[in-house]
Amino acid sequence: MTKHKGALSWAMYDWANSAFSTVVQAGFFPIFFKNFWSQGAEVTESTLRLGIAVSTGSLIVAMIAPIIGAFADRGAAKKRSLFVFAMLGILSTGSLYFVGEGNWQAAAVFYVLGTVGFLGSFVFYDSLIVSVSDESTVDVISGRGYAFGYLGGGLLFLVNVIMVQKPALFGLSGAAEAVQLSFICTAIWWGVFSIPLFLNVDEPAGGKRLSFRQAAREGFAQLAKTFQEIRKLKVVFTFLAAYWLYIDGVDTIITMAVDYGKSLGVADDDLIVALLLVQFVGFPFAYLLGYLGQKLGAKKIILFGIGVYLVVTVLGANLKLEPYDIFGFQISQFYTLAFLIAMVQGCIQALSRSFYSRLIPKDKAAEFYGFYNMLGKFAAIIGPVLMGTIGRISGNPRWGIQSIAILFLAGGLLLWRVNEAEGKRMAEAMSKA
Repeated sequence: MTKHKGALSWAMYDWANSAFSTVVQAGFFPIFFKNFWSQGAEVTESTLRLGIAVSTGSLIVAMIAPIIGAFADRGAAKKRSLFVFAMLGILSTGSLYFVGEGNWQAAAVFYVLGTVGFLGSFVFYDSLIVSVSDESTVDVISGRGYAFGYLGGGLLFLVNVIMVQKPALFGLSGAAEAVQLSFICTAIWWGVFSIPLFLNVDEPAGGKRLSFRQAAREGFAQLAKTFQEIRKLKVVFTFLAAYWLYIDGVDTIITMAVDYGKSLGVADDDLIVALLLVQFVGFPFAYLLGYLGQKLGAKKIILFGIGVYLVVTVLGANLKLEPYDIFGFQISQFYTLAFLIAMVQGCIQALSRSFYSRLIPKDKAAEFYGFYNMLGKFAAIIGPVLMGTIGRISGNPRWGIQSIAILFLAGGLLLWRVNEAEGKRMAEAMSKA
C-alpha cells in the first residue's frame, strides 16, 4: 500500500472517467453512430464522420491545454478546473440519450463536447500526480490509475452489455433503448466516483488567482514561454516528439478499432466481447507492467508496448474473419488482436505519464503537463482523419489501419534516443535557476 495520502482517491478518478472511454468512445458510440445515427450511409462515409468528430474534440483540447495548465499552476486551481471539465463531459455524455435516430450531427456535437470534458480534465488530473507520489512510487501509482480505469470502465461496460443483450430484464423495449440508457449510466458513474479526488487529494498552494481574461492573456504568453523552456530541455523536447507520434497510433486504435471491425463485417457481439477482453485483461497487465517499469525502467517497457502495437497494425490490416484453431479451440483473430492491445495499452499511457514526470521541473508540473496533453491530443487529430480519409479514397479500410504503423515506428525510434539521466539533471537545473 502506498504511503502517500490521497493516492487511492487520485486513482479513483481513472475508475470514474474511464467509463466514458470504455462505454462511449471505444464501445457503444461507434456502433450506434454507424447503425443508428448514420443509418443508410456508406461504411467509409460514417467512418470519416466519426474520425472528424474524434479529431475535432482533440483539436479543441490541443488548443487550450497549455493555457488551462498555466492557469491552474498560477492559481492553485487544478481541482476547481478539473471539476469544470468533468461536468462538461458528464452533461454532454448524458445528453446523448436524447439524440434521435438519423441525427448524426447532434450525436457528433455531444460527442465532441464530451471528449473536450474528458480530455480537458486529464490536464489537471495528470498534473496532480506529483501531489500523491514521489520518485520511488510514481510508476506504480500511475499504473494503478490505469488499472483502476480498466476495472471500473470494464465493470460498467459489462452491466451495460447485459442490458443490451437482455433488455427485458431491465424493463427496456430493446437493445437501442439499452444503449441510450448506457449513456446516462456513464454520466452518473463518472460523477459519483469523481468525488473522492475532490475530497481527499491535496493541492499545493499557488499564487494569486486570476480572472478568466487574465488567465487567457497570460496563458498565451505562458505558452510561448513554456515552449522556449522545453526547447532548452532537449531531452523533454525529444520525448515529446516521440510521444506525439506513438500516442497518435494508440489513441487512433482506441477510438477507431470498433468502427474498423464494423467496416470489415465483424459481428457486434464479437466487438463487444473483444472490448470486455481488453478491459479485464488490461487490468492485471497495467499493474504488472507498471511494476516492471518501476524495476526495469519505464522507457524499456514503453518500447516493448510500441513493438506490440506495430504487430497489431500489421495483423489488423490482414485480419481474416474466419477463426483459427489453437489447442482444439476456435479463436477469433479479432480476439487475438484485442488481447495484444490489452497487454500494452495501459502501460504505454501510464508509463509515458510517469516517465515524463521524471524529465520536467516539479514546480511547473501543470504547465508542462498542459503541453504534454496538447501534443497527445493534437496527435489524435491526425490518426482518425488519416485512417478515415485513406479508407474512403482507397475504398478499403485495411489501408487505413496499415498507415498507423509508421507512427509507432517513428515514435519508437525517437524514444530510443531519450536519455533519462540527462533529462533529470536538466530539469533540476531549471528548477534551481
